[in-house]
Amino acid sequence: MKIVFMGSPEFARPSLEELLESTHEVVAVFSQPPRKSGRGQKETKTIIHQLAESHHIPVFTPEKLDADAQETLRNLNPDIICVAAYGLLLPQAVLDIAPCINVHPSSLPRWRGAAPLQHTILAGDTTTDVCIMEMEKGLDSGPVYLRKSYAVGADETSGELHDRLSLEGGKLLVAVIDDWQNKNANKEVQQGETLYAHKFAPEDLDQIRAIDFSRSAQEVHNQIRGLSPWPSATATHGDTTLKILGSHIENQTTSAQSGSVLTAHKGDILIAVSGQVLRLTKLQRPGKRAMDTADFLAGYPLKEGDILS
Repeated sequence: MKIVFMGSPEFARPSLEELLESTHEVVAVFSQPPRKSGRGQKETKTIIHQLAESHHIPVFTPEKLDADAQETLRNLNPDIICVAAYGLLLPQAVLDIAPCINVHPSSLPRWRGAAPLQHTILAGDTTTDVCIMEMEKGLDSGPVYLRKSYAVGADETSGELHDRLSLEGGKLLVAVIDDWQNKNANKEVQQGETLYAHKFAPEDLDQIRAIDFSRSAQEVHNQIRGLSPWPSATATHGDTTLKILGSHIENQTTSAQSGSVLTAHKGDILIAVSGQVLRLTKLQRPGKRAMDTADFLAGYPLKEGDILS
């Protein structure tokens, strides 16, 4: 099979790597254009752009899939177009060039959209899927070629789930292409309740991130996990805003005020949350790296009786 691959961030890397190791031919890669980043505002190519170049594969970086980009794609004459977190909507003209198949990490039609991993954990889902699906004009609405389910760990963050499912997605993508005639003939229409995993709007981030310790421990725990590592849940201690990046619900109760620090020594930080106890396992203060609790407490004056809000 002649493959054109479309992808940009780290999530797409295992899919491209699996294709490169397969018996199929990746004839070109489309990725987001280089963007300025870092302190020096140096233009940086996407991880997919860099990986493709290292394998001497032509890379195209259009700002949009306009008529010129469509003509380029058409001249490549692909059998299949594989997409994983590309970052651009595919117009109908592209969908008509060749079958376009997408790696989507959710239990479609549950969590269609841009942020399925985060919304999976924010909602407290205990299982999720990776779907290899046909792309069509609707948002993540196409039939599914292959679906595999996975348990979501009780303390697993969206970042950890991202890394795990990106690896699985690459394997499933190649499995579909290896068995293309059969998978294409037996694709299944999505069924069930449709939910949308909307992208977090910049103007809503402060509200989304701020922890309300009067909510249930499970809700707070899901917020911390779902927003880790980005955009990260936050708590205020005095005048300092802390990022809370990991947690665990303890099997104990307390009558202390919600947000009260019950323990802050010997590497343990326990917080009262609506009558339950939440252990914080990873934190970050302004200007510092993310740390486990032992390292964090070694350099930050959090103590029993303090209040997080």
